[in-house]
Amino acid sequence: MSQRQKSVMLLIFLVVVWGINWPLSKIALDYSPPLLFAGIRTVIGGLILILIALPKLQALRLKELWPIYLTSAVLSIVFYYGFQTIGLQYVPAGLFSSIVFLQPVLLGIFSWLWLGESMYGLKMTGLLLGFLGVASLSIGGITGSISLSGIILALASALSWALGTIYLKKNAARVDMLWMTAMQITIGGVILLIFGSATEQWTDITWNSSFVLNTLFIAIFVIALGWLVYFKLINEGEAGKVGSFTFLIPLISIGASVVLLNEQITWNLVLGLLLIVSSIIMVNVRIGRTAKQSV
Repeated sequence: MSQRQKSVMLLIFLVVVWGINWPLSKIALDYSPPLLFAGIRTVIGGLILILIALPKLQALRLKELWPIYLTSAVLSIVFYYGFQTIGLQYVPAGLFSSIVFLQPVLLGIFSWLWLGESMYGLKMTGLLLGFLGVASLSIGGITGSISLSGIILALASALSWALGTIYLKKNAARVDMLWMTAMQITIGGVILLIFGSATEQWTDITWNSSFVLNTLFIAIFVIALGWLVYFKLINEGEAGKVGSFTFLIPLISIGASVVLLNEQITWNLVLGLLLIVSSIIMVNVRIGRTAKQSV
């Protein structure tokens, strides 16, 4: 299997597990306060990655690299999940998720500004089409009054995710990627647990099979393996192009929600699919042109 084929398989895995994460998290949140749930799943995921990384203990270099681990944890885990969890209390989930998935657009712009990645009209148009696709998928969830605070928190969640990815990319040469992922998730999870313990009650958690199984699945496949694959792809390829494929996550989420939560398929879904496919083609079309030129 070629490197390109491996990257495609990893992208498929990432989009699928991150997509089904949304309905699974919604189910789990019926049995737990949000911050405690966010902390539990991230700490478990981080500990799993630490166990995987132990054979490379010498690459941890904690005394030297702890500022990078902490900064990345705050941006990619604490702020991202924290803003997301709090903001969902003020804004309908559809609107909130459409704003959060502005992240690939921000990532494409930041990658151009700070990482020197190429930016051209077709790529920018593709990124914007992807965001419009996500908005189309989510517009059916916009009901009732809209809170300015919730919108700001959604934008903050998207911004922190994009900045966290850029920060990791800029420091990728200084850290071991496995330890970087393990430490940022573990540190971020511990911080979320501290805030959750201070503001929520552990006795409000219902430790039934549904909560435990969903939490373990999310911790292992979404948090541990998902973030590891995401940062591996970001480290090996153009951050903007990898980010463009995350536009597919809401599509997978809606499909999984139809199956798991009996949500309905609407014309918004069809329109969103067309816009998202167009986005990915437009962002990646220059790969094909480059390949032809090199033959």
